[in-house]
Parts: sequence; structure tokens; C-alpha cells
Amino acid sequence: QVQVVESGGGLVQAGGSLRLSCATSGLTFENWRMAWFRQDPRKERELVASIAWDGGHTIYADSVKGRFTISRDNAKMTVYLQMNNLAPEDTAIYYCNTYPPWAQGGRAYWGQGTQVTVSS
Repeated sequence: QVQVVESGGGLVQAGGSLRLSCATSGLTFENWRMAWFRQDPRKERELVASIAWDGGHTIYADSVKGRFTISRDNAKMTVYLQMNNLAPEDTAIYYCNTYPPWAQGGRAYWGQGTQVTVSS
């Protein structure tokens, strides 16, 4: 049974920084591209960043390029998202997952996410 546990969210002022962590279990972590997604309740869930199994290839949404950095530690089965120069539009629940998202019982599996709130 795959599990992901996201942490590190919180309330921060615009221009501030947060570092999100995602601990995983139940999968062969090093075999998977990993990703961070986010969802504002008023919008569709969107891909924020992804990282190849060896950390050698990363992709970012245009809205976060130059501000966010995704990284991973295969020994700890953990993926991170360093977020700098945060803006109010970054406010969302952040989720990590495999990429493409893990499916269990025919449905995409999602953890509980971690809330990021950026005040102006």
C-alpha cells in the first residue's frame, strides 16, 4: 500500500520561503519520477514540478520557475520542494505523488497534502 505524507506547509508573508517535504512508503521510490502538485479549491489541480528518478532532470511550471526547487533523497524515499519568493497566488494545498500519479483500485491516490497560505 503506497502512502505519501506531505509536511512543511504554513502561513508566510509574500516574499517568504517554505520547504515542503514528502515522505513515501510502499513503492520502489528510485524507480519513479516524483512530482509536486497544488490545488486551490477554485481551480483544477496543477503540476508544479517534477524530478527524474536520479534527480538529473527537473521540470517546472512557468509560474514557479526561478522560485521553486524540487529535489529528492532516494535513501530516505523523500522528495522536497523549496519555495522562495512566495506570492499570494501560490496559496494552495500542495500534494506530492509519483508522475504520473499513483493509481490504486483504479483511482488516483493522493495524500492529505499540506496547506500553504501566502499573505500579501
